[in-house]
Amino acid sequence: MSSLIKSVKLARFCLRTYPVLATAIRHHWNEDYKPGLYPRTEEERLKAAERYGLHPSEYKPYQNDGMGYGDYPELPNISGDSKDPFYPWDNPELKRNFNEPLHAEFDLMREDRYNVSAQLRYPMWMQWLQFLGVMFGTFAVYAILENFKMFHPLTPRQYPGDGKVHYTFEPEE
Repeated sequence: MSSLIKSVKLARFCLRTYPVLATAIRHHWNEDYKPGLYPRTEEERLKAAERYGLHPSEYKPYQNDGMGYGDYPELPNISGDSKDPFYPWDNPELKRNFNEPLHAEFDLMREDRYNVSAQLRYPMWMQWLQFLGVMFGTFAVYAILENFKMFHPLTPRQYPGDGKVHYTFEPEE
């Protein structure tokens, strides 16, 4: 009798928790977050805009160049550093609001990463010139001074001269 009661309790527990488990598992599948196919018609475009929570006038998918972005929206390049720190964000650590779509390069554009919206202090050609100047300058100094050693490679050999004893265990007189 007790085994029947235990099995009934187990069945009730499974029936009660199955929807919760199924929902928790269902909402973590990668297929749910994959972009769809590139929209070819206006109806597909409107459906994709609704899927990402954007107004149809704001929705513009990435170009269909074979990179695999599909119907994912092309969002403006705004880094976390450039967003207002005093705005009441739903998720202030990432400066995001609930249900806001992520940028395709979100892992690059967070606050602790590269700031894509900032103006460079020096143009890129000058940064490359400085880098190559330091690298080639260091190599040139090394190549020029390679044959001019600043030290003797070995110390001179310490041989006793003229048969003199150069050590003794006797106390000196």
